[in-house]
Amino acid sequence: MEYVTAVPHPRSEAAAPARSGRRSLAVALLCGALGAAVSLLATRQRWAEGTATVAGGAFPLTARGSDVTGVPAALAIVGLAALVAVFAVRRAGRLAVSALLALSGAGIVAAALVSATDGSALDEKAAQASGDTSATVHALTHTGWPYVAAAGGLLLLLAGLLALRYGRQWPAMSGRYERGTARPRRTARPADPERPEELWKALDRGEDPTGA
Repeated sequence: MEYVTAVPHPRSEAAAPARSGRRSLAVALLCGALGAAVSLLATRQRWAEGTATVAGGAFPLTARGSDVTGVPAALAIVGLAALVAVFAVRRAGRLAVSALLALSGAGIVAAALVSATDGSALDEKAAQASGDTSATVHALTHTGWPYVAAAGGLLLLLAGLLALRYGRQWPAMSGRYERGTARPRRTARPADPERPEELWKALDRGEDPTGA
């Protein structure tokens, strides 16, 4: 009679952390790269539009995300650099870079949501167009691109949280790039006393190469 044991196999226990590390690495890379790209793309789109009164007529005005705030684009670049730097450092350095990645994502979310209803950029454009510093924009409307930027920030935040949780299981750069790694030295092969050049060297030293 055969008996079935419930004790887990040692190999399966050892392979479980490796599988979770590979999955988390793939998800973090995808979320980080996609989040940075989405945030940068969103800041180049139209976030707000309205009209200003110029010479008695309505003058249309628009403001892109980069006109409203430069924080999401700057933090997207920082987050992307931190995502790459995660693999160049270890231990405490990896923890710090992972935290920077998460904070970059959180900062994008906060900046995008705060600026979603901001009309100061259009007010400045209205003042420039009309020549009146007290002029303001009329019929102000906002688009959904700030929330797209916030979604990109959430992806970066998720990548940072994954790096904080599973980063210790991820691979690092090859050891040949690390300082203090010594290459094995080649040992010289012993000379063959029967070779002609070795016989001549023995004669020059006054030795008898025949051993007689």
